[in-house]
Formats: sequence, structure tokens, C-alpha cells
Amino acid sequence: MPINPWRLRLLCELETLGTVRAVAEAVHQSASSVSQQLSLLESEVGTRLIERTGRSVRLTPNGHLLAKRGRAILDAMTEARAELHAVDNEPTGMVRVASFQSAIHSLVVPTVAALRKKHPAVEVHVEELEPNESSNALLRGHVDAIITTEDVFEAPLRSEFDVVPLLTDSIVLVLPPGHPATRLETVNLSTLADESWTFEPEGLYMSSLAIQLCRAAGFEPRIICRFNSYLIALQHIEAGGSIALLPELAVDRRYNVVTRELRSAYRRQVVGAVRSTSATRAAVRVVLDRLREAAAGLPGSADEARAAEELRP
Repeated sequence: MPINPWRLRLLCELETLGTVRAVAEAVHQSASSVSQQLSLLESEVGTRLIERTGRSVRLTPNGHLLAKRGRAILDAMTEARAELHAVDNEPTGMVRVASFQSAIHSLVVPTVAALRKKHPAVEVHVEELEPNESSNALLRGHVDAIITTEDVFEAPLRSEFDVVPLLTDSIVLVLPPGHPATRLETVNLSTLADESWTFEPEGLYMSSLAIQLCRAAGFEPRIICRFNSYLIALQHIEAGGSIALLPELAVDRRYNVVTRELRSAYRRQVVGAVRSTSATRAAVRVVLDRLREAAAGLPGSADEARAAEELRP
């Protein structure tokens, strides 16, 4: 009996999410329907895939094996569909890209614009996701490529993904014009303990990182604003209402603000990643290539770093 791809995807989701209820919520079905589909999958493959312990379930060794192979199978099916619709070997099909906010306008938007001109048969769908969320979405097959930070990849994930360095992004102090700290080349964060700060909402990547940096400098920041949008944050800073710690990628030069490096510099490595099983898909490859091209035109690009390394004696 052939394996039903939808049921195979449910098994992959179960390995990632851990509970039938979580899978049901993710696919917008009832838990009983998901359980029934997984039981049918066991009948199709002729072996137990799931063990039930009280109210919880866990995958058997065969379940884990099929889930791992299943991701490769589902990726291969997607690639085959794209190849069947390809014309004259031109990359074609939909590629779903997830990125954190500050990389969308600096990397994703230029990439989509370039693809629209050079490869009009490739359709890019974009979703904003925090760095610590996007790797899980990629693993589950909800997106095809991500822009994230290298620090979110734990060792077990690296074997699942092809990771491509894009650039180094500094965390900078963002100030309104005329602020006393603008007279300095680099700023000691501890001197800003009495300032009014703008942060992202609690729990988001940059909010947690900014809190960490302030506490390491010996103070608890006085947060007067929390914004989901970096553009709103920049507008507030421009008006003199606050200061902020932001990724350099997030600083839109249309706003009249001043950036300064921190005395204790903090830099994060921005990377692109795809599942290893989908890295050969033409449309995914071309998206990664265009992302690298977009990153090459920005300060701190991986190409720039490699060139500097080659010039060292």
C-alpha cells in the first residue's frame, strides 16, 4: 500500500511538536482526526510508529526513522513538481522565506526584486519570524529558506540544514541628533543608565538581547516604549523621545538618527539556511544565490570578510 503524503507530514509534525493536540492545532484539524490519520499511516507501512503512554504519545524508533526519511521524501516530491513545471530548465515554483524583521528590508526585499526580473517563474512568499522560531519552522517544512542568526543552531540541527554565512551585523546604540553621546566614537553602555529606552515587546529576540547587554553593563534599563516595528522605534528616537539598542540592519537611513558602536562591541552572525534535502531544488538554490548577492552589498558581508582574510599576511 502506498504511503499517503499528508499522513507522512503529520508524522513529521508529531516528531517536532511532541503532542497530537499541538499537531492538530498546527494543521487546523481535530486531535481525533490526526490520531486516525496516524493510525492509517501505521497500517500503510505495516509497523508501529507511535507508542501511547497514558495520555501522551511518543514515536517508536521506526517512527523517528520514517519521520526523518519523510522530510526528505516530501522535499523530493516538491522538487519533482517544480521540475515537471519547469520550462527550458528555468527555476520555477514557490519558495517560502522566513526572516527576522531587520533583514526583510535589507536582504529579502532586494532578493525578491532581483528574482522578479531574472527568474519570474519563481514566486517568493515572505513571513516575518524571530530567529529562534524560524529554524523550527524550517525543520517542520513550513518554510523553505530562512534568514536567522547563527547562535540559534544547536548541534543536532546542523546536520539537518545547509547554512550559508551572509554577513556580520553589529548591535548599535541609536540616538537622536544632538544627544551628548553622539560626540563619542564608541559609547560605554554603563554611562546611559539614566536614559529612557525603547525596546521590542517582551520575549522577542532583540528585547532579550538588549536587556542582557544593559544588565551586563550594570543597570536595569528604564523602558518607556515597546514597539513591534523598528520604523516606529526610529521615529520615536528621531523625535528625541528615547534611545535604543538595535541591529545595524534595522537602522533605516531615511530617519534622522545617529548610531554609535558600543565600547564592548556585540556582533551577531547572520546566515541563510535551507533543509539539506531541499538544497538541490533549483528555485531554492536561486533564492540563496540572490540572498548572497544582496548581502554582498552590505557592510560586514561574508564576502567582505573572506576578502579581508585573504589579504592578511
